[in-house]
Amino acid sequence: MLAGIKLHGSMRLELDGILLQDEFGVWRVSGTKVTLDSLIYSFRQGSSAETIADQFDAVPLADIYLILGHYLKNQEEVDGYLQEQRKSADAIRQQWEQQYPTHGLRDRLLSRRSASA
Repeated sequence: MLAGIKLHGSMRLELDGILLQDEFGVWRVSGTKVTLDSLIYSFRQGSSAETIADQFDAVPLADIYLILGHYLKNQEEVDGYLQEQRKSADAIRQQWEQQYPTHGLRDRLLSRRSASA
């Protein structure tokens, strides 16, 4: 099972070597930094498998077809994973914004630039 993503029958064998979970729980295409999230987002935006292969040239077209096929057969499970990833990213972003506020950043940068000119 891919952290909340069920693999069924032969799909398990086909995807086991293609998608690997990193130390942060993010599913990536084996041998690349390309995330499952990125591929599915592009697909949801209307990109074909061939277009996705052009966008992510480190991922073989055959692997993209397998991943998209798994997504279409198990959309609810994959969407659940993607939703959890989005929540995690939002929490990290909020933490960063609290630690490193950007309010007034543009004005400070412009002020520095004009002072050094």
